[in-house]
Amino acid sequence: MNTFKKLKRFYWPHRKYFYTSIFFLFFVVAITVVYPVVLQLTIDEVVLQERYKLIPYIAAGFFFIMLFKGIASFFHQYTGDLFGITTVYKLREALYEKLQVLSFKYYDNARTGDLMSRKTTDVEGFRNFISFGISDFIEITLLILFSLGVMFYYSIPLALITMAAMPFLAVVVYKFDKRVHPAFRGIRKSFGRLNTRVQENISGMNTVKSLSKEDFEVGRFSDSNDNYRQNYLFTSSIWSKYFPVMEFIGNICVVLLLAYGGYLVISGDLSLGALTAFFSLVWYIMGPLMNLGFVINMFSQAKASGERLLEILEATEDVTEKKGAIDVPIAGHVTFKDVTLTYTEDDDKALSDVTFDATEGKIIGLSGATGSGKTSITQLIPRFYEPEEGEVLIDGRPVEDYKLKTLRKHIGFVLQESFLFSTTIRENIRYGNPEITEEQIIDAAKRAQAHDFIMAMPKGYDTMLGERGMGLSGGQKQRIAIARAICINPSILVLDDATSAVDMDTEFKIQQALKEVMKGRTTFIIAHRISSLKHADEILVLEDGKIVEQGKHEDLVNHHGPYERIYNIQYQDREQIMETAT
Repeated sequence: MNTFKKLKRFYWPHRKYFYTSIFFLFFVVAITVVYPVVLQLTIDEVVLQERYKLIPYIAAGFFFIMLFKGIASFFHQYTGDLFGITTVYKLREALYEKLQVLSFKYYDNARTGDLMSRKTTDVEGFRNFISFGISDFIEITLLILFSLGVMFYYSIPLALITMAAMPFLAVVVYKFDKRVHPAFRGIRKSFGRLNTRVQENISGMNTVKSLSKEDFEVGRFSDSNDNYRQNYLFTSSIWSKYFPVMEFIGNICVVLLLAYGGYLVISGDLSLGALTAFFSLVWYIMGPLMNLGFVINMFSQAKASGERLLEILEATEDVTEKKGAIDVPIAGHVTFKDVTLTYTEDDDKALSDVTFDATEGKIIGLSGATGSGKTSITQLIPRFYEPEEGEVLIDGRPVEDYKLKTLRKHIGFVLQESFLFSTTIRENIRYGNPEITEEQIIDAAKRAQAHDFIMAMPKGYDTMLGERGMGLSGGQKQRIAIARAICINPSILVLDDATSAVDMDTEFKIQQALKEVMKGRTTFIIAHRISSLKHADEILVLEDGKIVEQGKHEDLVNHHGPYERIYNIQYQDREQIMETAT
């Protein structure tokens, strides 16, 4: 029950719905047990005594009893479902909020399909037990207790025969639970992997088709699908072994009751009506006991689902806001002091003893091969990751001193892979600053050289985009992302290869526009093209997480180092192209 104790904060505040449901359940069970008693009285006192005039009154009374039972059943089921729905409403919100605060390190190893499975299937599995499983268990318990009470009233020997079967059923049910819970956990994990496979395939469909890997992807999906099928078949095999045993024990009990009960009727120690009532009551015990397997199945699914949900809710938050964090305007003076960063214990150092100072309004260019640590530097400024050693300062204060929202609302990012949401172009541009005016949106789009192609679309800024910005070219998506960054008016601007997907002519226009945008802002430009870095106040050249060169373009280009090699390669290629063209 430890899983349910940990999730108590979600369902316990709504216990009034649960108590109301159980209150009405009490009446439902009580009336259910009344039915065999009415049957006994009808047989013994009316039919055998030939008092047929009483039958209409018994039928009318029974009708009103069943009507009351129907009303009680409605409120029992409605409030029970309300209890479960309200619980998972809060649970979903908590899960989503947790996913928002988890650091990049968590998402580096997370799989989208698996997270989606937890947010949907696992939440529903938990809800089913909260809504129905607990009340079903209480109903089973009440039915057994009430039925046994009536049985002991009619015949103690027959009641003891019924009770003799219960320990055997209990052992079978216990063994069933011990085997079915791990099986359901395997199903949940397998379903998460299947979702991940589908999500990755759909997201990467362009790559799949461009490399003609459709058959390969079908094969991979078939493997995951077969694994899910095998897990379900294994669980079904457990059901098929244990449920016939439960039913067999129940049937043996019924046969013994009929045999011994018939003997008691013949000998005059038990009335025919009482035996008939007993036969109904025994199924009120055996049926629920066998249905206990379904409740345990629901419990096992909820427990497996709860464990997977707790893995998210209890995930370590690597980046936390310290007590007393401040909310003050940020000017943009960035300082790194002997900063070292390692993403995981098994990885090499992404950054090693990095030290530099970027004063307010300074433009810093970051150059180097892929994996040299350029992006890692910019991800430490907004605390997407925490450095292993050293300090990152903004305006002379450690970044840990600022509130996370304060820190990040002053930093504008245009990433190498621009992500756009499935909404209008206008909403994408104003995403970081919803209060911005229409004039400011258009101005930002013009500065990013995006206004013209937006207006060329049939609905202009109201054009709806597909998933991840489908319908736009890579260059168009990046220009909208640049406009989005401009709209938040950041003190620190990070351009992570922001013009990598545009042609040279468009890049030049964007660079001209960004010169105005970068005025008064500390700007970090990550680029492989020397043309994007030439105007930087200082260029940091990185290799294997270390700064190997730093200075202005004019100095580095004659320094006989890595930067000069990159410069020569790029401009030699340009000269060769020009010679070929002439």
